[in-house]
Amino acid sequence: MVVICPECRKEHHIDENRIPPNVKVAKCRACGARFPLPVSTPSPDTVAVPGVGVKKTRAIGVALSKGGVGKTTTSVNLATGLAHAGYDVLLVDTDTQGQDAYMLGAKPNAGLTELVTRELSPQEALCQVRERLWLLAGGKSLAGIKRLISRKDFGGEMTLSEALKPIESAYDFVIVDTSPGWDPLTVNALFYVTEILTPVSLEVMTLHGLLEFLKSLASIQKYHNTLTLKYILPTFLDLRIKQSAKILEKLDKLYGQLLCKPIRYNVRLSEAPAFGQSIFEFAPGSHGADDYRDLVRKVAGREDLFEN
Repeated sequence: MVVICPECRKEHHIDENRIPPNVKVAKCRACGARFPLPVSTPSPDTVAVPGVGVKKTRAIGVALSKGGVGKTTTSVNLATGLAHAGYDVLLVDTDTQGQDAYMLGAKPNAGLTELVTRELSPQEALCQVRERLWLLAGGKSLAGIKRLISRKDFGGEMTLSEALKPIESAYDFVIVDTSPGWDPLTVNALFYVTEILTPVSLEVMTLHGLLEFLKSLASIQKYHNTLTLKYILPTFLDLRIKQSAKILEKLDKLYGQLLCKPIRYNVRLSEAPAFGQSIFEFAPGSHGADDYRDLVRKVAGREDLFEN
């Protein structure tokens, strides 16, 4: 198939059999312009890994371009809480630090890299870390995936989707923990998920980071129109600090309909990872556990969870 870039008119000779599933946009190697492909490709067959049957999956990305706001803490505890509530959950770590496995006390031999490169089957790449909770671990090997994405002539932003779509229907929730910044894997994560949960620490610089993140998010939504910012989660709330209360009030005025109950500052949240436990396992009676239970109820849309 010959595709001509509408901007610079360069011809691209493309093997249709090598076009990844669901890719609809090409990128010109000469000028960098993006344009729709003239053909569509069929979706891959579903490969359900855990449990039985096909579920209506919700894919949620925990994302903000600024670091230090509690993305990984939120991803791990949200995923664990949903699993405790009876849902089948897949936690995907797209960070080269691979902290999700550490926080859950797991030492997986494989993870997201092996799934994307197809070095291993989904069954081999996945690691079950709790009842009803599976992990696709991150780590240093993801640096190679970033290079792989960058070398693709077209459809690079769909690399993660191509790997996850065949297995997602085995889960009620897929929670994707993203790294700070706008690296290729973060962009891939945002092209895969349909809901965004953004943790926002109650600091002035984080509020500025949120505004910048929303601008960048809008550019992705032009090509991924089902992507929605659904939850804004204030973190590190300390009412002893006046600034925290002021920023929380400002967030409520700007994003009241999206705002979740804040996660209060709690030392137990920072201690739990050293023991390889979620907050529900390490300190179930703490403020941190109570606050993340509220988040699980909000995301699941069920106020009756954890009543017993």
